[in-house]
Amino acid sequence: MISIKKINEKDIDLCYELDSNTISLWSKKQWAQEFKKEGIRVFGVFFLKTLVGICVFHVVLDEAQINFFAVNQKYRKKGYGSHLMRYLIKQCEDSNINKLFLEVSQTNAIAEKFYSRFDFSTVGIRRNYYMDGSDALIKEKKLTTK
Repeated sequence: MISIKKINEKDIDLCYELDSNTISLWSKKQWAQEFKKEGIRVFGVFFLKTLVGICVFHVVLDEAQINFFAVNQKYRKKGYGSHLMRYLIKQCEDSNINKLFLEVSQTNAIAEKFYSRFDFSTVGIRRNYYMDGSDALIKEKKLTTK
């Protein structure tokens, strides 16, 4: 059974573990700092009671930025990421958010394809943004709000 639940500070160890096993974006300290930021929302997708994916997004007025989106490698291409993204989009629409942003490495073709399925379009580029020298593509999705 798939479920999506809000994640809070007490789950930092779970977040850090999933991050370490996927994209290795943040240290445990950075995870703790993320939870303290104003406007941060964190959701996890679970299979039974196992956390298989996380989405962290930051709401500012009527826009949101996805700061972290990852699914455990062994659960990829099984619909968990799509389930989580649909949930995120619905949450944003219900909150009257007009635009959703994210950034992704130009070298990450799998993520690019995934985000394009949800109508994210490239609206900017940050040159040499990542440590490997690759560019970050800034993606935007315009939302329909109520």
